[in-house]
Amino acid sequence: MLVWIDAAQCGRIPKIFGLTLVERHLQALKRSLPRPTRIVVDLGTEGQKPSIDSSLNEVFQIEWRQGTGDFSARLNGFAAEAGSQPVLLLDGATLPDARLHASLTGLADSVAVMAPKGEERAAMIRLETGLAGGAVDAGDLYGLAEKLVAAGTVRPYGQDEFNGFIRKLRRTIPYYMFRVETADKAAKVEKFMFWSNYKGSTDFFTRYVYPPLVWISVGPLARARVHPNAVTIFSIILALGAIPIWAIGDPWSFWTGFAMAYGMSVLDSVDGKLARLTFTDSRLGNFLDHGLDMVHPPFWYLSWAYGIGLATLGWGSTLGIATILVMVFYVVDRLILKVYPTYFQRAFHTHSKLDGRMRTFIARRNITLPMFILGYALGLATEAFYLIVAWQILTAAYHGARTFWIIVIDRAHLKDRRPTDVASALKQVD
Repeated sequence: MLVWIDAAQCGRIPKIFGLTLVERHLQALKRSLPRPTRIVVDLGTEGQKPSIDSSLNEVFQIEWRQGTGDFSARLNGFAAEAGSQPVLLLDGATLPDARLHASLTGLADSVAVMAPKGEERAAMIRLETGLAGGAVDAGDLYGLAEKLVAAGTVRPYGQDEFNGFIRKLRRTIPYYMFRVETADKAAKVEKFMFWSNYKGSTDFFTRYVYPPLVWISVGPLARARVHPNAVTIFSIILALGAIPIWAIGDPWSFWTGFAMAYGMSVLDSVDGKLARLTFTDSRLGNFLDHGLDMVHPPFWYLSWAYGIGLATLGWGSTLGIATILVMVFYVVDRLILKVYPTYFQRAFHTHSKLDGRMRTFIARRNITLPMFILGYALGLATEAFYLIVAWQILTAAYHGARTFWIIVIDRAHLKDRRPTDVASALKQVD
C-alpha cells in the first residue's frame, strides 16, 4: 500500500501535544499492520518539513515532496505514479482517531471515512485500485471523499463496522476526526483527547480529583518531549521511597510519606496519558507502570503498620494479625481478578455497570491512602488501618462471589458475547 499525505499547510497548523498532525499520521501508520511500503508527504509550495521521531525513518520509506499546483494537481501527479496499487489518502490538517489507520490498512476494498461531525470537513480515503479510474477534481480531501461516495466509487465507512472497544481503557470510544486549523481548535481537541484517554471504570480520586493536576502536567511534558518512562521511574522512586520514611513513625515522616505517595498517585495517571497521547507507549513502560501498581500497596500497608507500632507490639498482636490479613487478602484479591479475563479477554470491571461502579471505591491505593491519612490526621491511625483491612477483605469477597456468579452460575462465558457488547454499556467520561 502507498500513502499520500496532503501536508501543504504543515508549519501553519498547530501541534497537538507537541506533535504535528503529519507526524501523528506517521506514528499511527507505524502501529498499523500491514505497514505501507512507501509514504509521500506532499508539502506543496509553502508547507514546511516537520521534525519527526528518527524511528519513523527507520520504519518507512518517506518521500518529502514540494509539489506544485493546487490539491487536485498534486494528487493527480501522485495518482499517475501509484497506478492501480492500493493507496491511502490523508490530510495533514486533519487529526483522525489513530485507530482508523490500522482499520483502513487492513481492509481490501475502497472506503471513505468522514468525520462524524460534518462541519469538521475531515476525511480519510482508502482506494483498493488507486485513482486509475479518472483525474481528481476537488478542492480538498473531504470534497474528494464526497464526490467518490456520491459516484459509488467508494463506500462510506461507518461506526457500525469499527471496533471501538479499548481494552486498556475498559471502555468503548467511537472513532473521531477533527480538522485543526487554529490554536483555539487545537486546545479543544487536546482536551477531548485527554478525557478520551481516561478509563471507563476507575476509582473516585483518579476520575474526579487528580485530572486537573494531570492536565497541567501532560501538556508541558508532551511539548518538551519528555518520555513517559522517565515519569514512571520518578513515580517508582516516590512510591518506594515513602516506605522506609513511613516506617520511622514520626509525624514528619508520615506527612512526608503522604506527600510522596500523592505525588506518585498523580504521576501514575500522567505517564499513561502522556504515552498514549504522544505515541510513546512501550512494553517496558507498561511493565514498569503496572508492575509498580501491583507490587507497592502491600508494602505501603506494612510500612504504615510499622509506623503506628507494629515493631513494638509484635506480629502476635491485633495489629500484627491485621497486617498479615491485609497483605494476604490483597494477594488473594489480585489472583481472583486474574480469573475473569481468561474467559472474556477483558478486565473484570467492564462486565456490567454494577462492576464498573464498584471499581469507584473498592480497596485500592487511591481509596485506602486517603482513608489512612484522614484517620492519622484525626488521631485514629490504628482504627483507620483496621478499617482498611476490613475493606480489603470485603473487596476480595465481592470479587470472589461475583466472579463465581458470572462464570459458574450465570455461565456468561458460554453466551458468546463480544467485549464491545458489555463494555459499551459503561458510562463514558465526557
